[in-house]
Amino acid sequence: MKRFYPAVFIGIVVLLAASPVYAQTDATNWWPFSTEGTGSHWHYISIGFAMAFAAAICGLAQGRAVSAACESLARNPGAAASIRFALLLGLVLIESLVLYTLLIAFMLYFKLPAIPPTPF
Repeated sequence: MKRFYPAVFIGIVVLLAASPVYAQTDATNWWPFSTEGTGSHWHYISIGFAMAFAAAICGLAQGRAVSAACESLARNPGAAASIRFALLLGLVLIESLVLYTLLIAFMLYFKLPAIPPTPF
């Protein structure tokens, strides 16, 4: 009986989550990057999420790189030149992730059609 209630709850959640599928209005224009008709315009939101995700990962990676460089400089001050070079090279490569994501975001933003006005 203890396994019955969670199974029923999960079944109800799955059925309720699947119900918006039946509210679909236009089956011919389902692709979010569609250029014809009104379509779905989730690509603008996905561009923003991609930039936010890339910037967050970039910030975490840069923080870890600087932390490791400071720790290694504290342990071996004589290797400061090589550590500094490796740190700057690593930071440039980490930052390129966000720059490439920004480039792709601009390409998607300007290539995709604008949101048409909703007819009343």
